[in-house]
Amino acid sequence: MAMIVPGALDQFTGGYLFDRRVVDGLRASGRSVRVVELPGAYPDADAVARAAAADALHALPDGSLAVIDGLALPGFADCLEDEARRLRLLGFIHHPLSLETGIAPAMAERMAGIEHRLWPMLRGLLCPSAHTARCLADAGVDATRIVVTPPGTERPPEGGDRQTARAGDGGTLRLLSIGSIVPRKGHRFLVEALAGLAALPWTLACIGSLERDLTAVAALRAAIDTHGLGDRITLAGEQSPDALAAAWREADVFVLPSSHEGYGMAYAEAMAHGLPVIGTTAGAIPDTVPAAAGLLVEPGDVDALRDALHRIMVDHALRQRLSDGARQAAAVLPDWPAAVGRWAEAADRLAA
Repeated sequence: MAMIVPGALDQFTGGYLFDRRVVDGLRASGRSVRVVELPGAYPDADAVARAAAADALHALPDGSLAVIDGLALPGFADCLEDEARRLRLLGFIHHPLSLETGIAPAMAERMAGIEHRLWPMLRGLLCPSAHTARCLADAGVDATRIVVTPPGTERPPEGGDRQTARAGDGGTLRLLSIGSIVPRKGHRFLVEALAGLAALPWTLACIGSLERDLTAVAALRAAIDTHGLGDRITLAGEQSPDALAAAWREADVFVLPSSHEGYGMAYAEAMAHGLPVIGTTAGAIPDTVPAAAGLLVEPGDVDALRDALHRIMVDHALRQRLSDGARQAAAVLPDWPAAVGRWAEAADRLAA
């Protein structure tokens, strides 16, 4: 099997983490997996990306099984139809590229056109949630060729989760947000919401890449400075596994007002750590975060987000109730070995 991804596999996003877990799990089970890391720009594939995509498929022997990460799919716009006739090609669609926030309407329309044309050419599509599956089916893909394979959830070691809502004694509440600083993750809305709660004791740590969208990062820093929140909000960038584990342990509440998620791995991991969640009703988030585990508001609604933050800051009993609900919800989520096993079974079935 070949796993084809845009750029390096070790990037710090939920989609790449899912890809890596699948590769590692398949290899651990004795299966041969070759990772093909494509150069070039994505998702708006440039000439380098398109040439690399064509070369990657051309190099595969007839009948080979290859899984294309959905972020790379636009690079195959010129070659997929011909190569799909001799190869067994699957798509690993984390979420539709056309639903990315912050891109120009013309680009969103172009991405939708590419995806809707290419998805049906693939032998099958694997996706992390029922929401993403519905997006694929709505685009005309035969439902029998779509399989929902949720990711696994990394559970903390014994004693590594938040057992109680620590800040109920009036201390500073530690908010944690994990996700690359890109428009879709809603960090600007979070800063605007928090600006109206400066009288309450809180801090916010934002962990995630500061390199994917420099314009979004600059705008976020400007918003933090405008509201005088530089001493309370930290943009920590990507962190080592040990530092990330420490951040989970030290946090009281997880918050990420994303405008779309194909699944929401960070939300699931937050629940596994026993953290109350504040998120939005966008995409698959409501499927991942039940009402017992978090407060979900409409994406982009700063007033509703501020109200949810205020409630969770001042109501210790609410935090404890949501913390208990988060832990209970996480208990039924698959671990990574189970998730990879289901993914492999689905890939084999679709490829056949």
